[in-house]
Parts: sequence; C-alpha cells; structure tokens
Amino acid sequence: MIIGITGGIGSGKSTIAQELARRDFAVYDCDREAKRIIAEDSEVRKAIVALLGEEAFTDGMYNTAYVSQRVFADKALLEKLNQIVHPAVLNDIKRFQTISNNLKPLFVESAILYEAGLDTLCDKVIVVDAPEEVRIARTIARDYGNDASPDNIDKVRARVKAQRVFSNQSSAVSFVVKNDGKVSVKDLVENVLNWLKK
Repeated sequence: MIIGITGGIGSGKSTIAQELARRDFAVYDCDREAKRIIAEDSEVRKAIVALLGEEAFTDGMYNTAYVSQRVFADKALLEKLNQIVHPAVLNDIKRFQTISNNLKPLFVESAILYEAGLDTLCDKVIVVDAPEEVRIARTIARDYGNDASPDNIDKVRARVKAQRVFSNQSSAVSFVVKNDGKVSVKDLVENVLNWLKK
C-alpha cells in the first residue's frame, strides 16, 4: 500500500513523515529524492541541459539558483522541467516500493503530490493541515530564523496563497491531520496509524 502525505508550506507534513520514519515505516521524501535523481540520473541531466543550457549544472552540481531564476519567470519552462523530473520521481517511487518492506505501507511525502501526478500511485492520501497563521509562523522560524519582519511575513503569506487549497470534503483526500500544535506529533501519528487499521 502506498499512502501519500501532502499539505501546504508550514503545515508540518515533513514532521509527520519524520515521525513515521522514526517508527520504521518506509518514507519516500519526494523533494530530497528528486534532488538525488537530478544529481545521479544521466538521462535526466541531459534533458535538463537540453532545456536550460549548460548553466543548469556548475562543476557537475545542479545550479538551483540559476534554474529557479529561469523557470519561475516562465511557467511554460517550469512545466517542461516538471515533465522531465516528475515522471523520473514516479518511476523511482515504484522502484523504492519493490525494495521496501511490503508488509508495511510506504508513505510518499510531497508538497505537489497531485500536481506531479503522484497521487495516481497512492491508495490513500493524507493531507496535513494547520491554520494559516500557524503555517506562516512555522515557515518564518524555519526559513528566516524567526525574523518576523513585515517583508518576510508578506513573502511567506504569498507562498501560502499560491499553493493549492485542499477541501476536507474532497474525494481525493482520505484523511486530514489537523496539526495546529495543540496535539503532539506522536499523538497525531498514532491517530494516522489507528485510522489505517480500520
């Protein structure tokens, strides 16, 4: 069984995934693994260079700053990059599933689970949610060292607004984890595991 974990920035999806990994569940972190694939997969590298030029890699390393500057100013270019990376990640998840313990579910963590088409692999999808102000505070603490200046708050709020909003009633969502900080992560994960047993 493959279970997707998604949610907006600052929702705490990575924290939930880390707790599941701590309990010896297989967890596939799409963001981390995409970076590994870009670094190691020669076909993916060739396709990115063909799309964005040799500057996409500096001294053999992925030039994130350059790529970000190019694709986030051009939605069509971003879509083409996604068409290279997302299928490679999807295939890697399938590979990972074959080598993981199939007696336990495999959790796939991705902020863009639906956008990348990874939900097609999932038997169930968990959305981790939190109030907007909590998400903003967490993101500022993580990305700006708790510097809650008006400029940083505006930047994070814009990122929050830009992300997909998941309805709790959506048929694409199997379970919603309310991660507002009032319940410990351990207890939230217990709730997830109890739900899976039903």
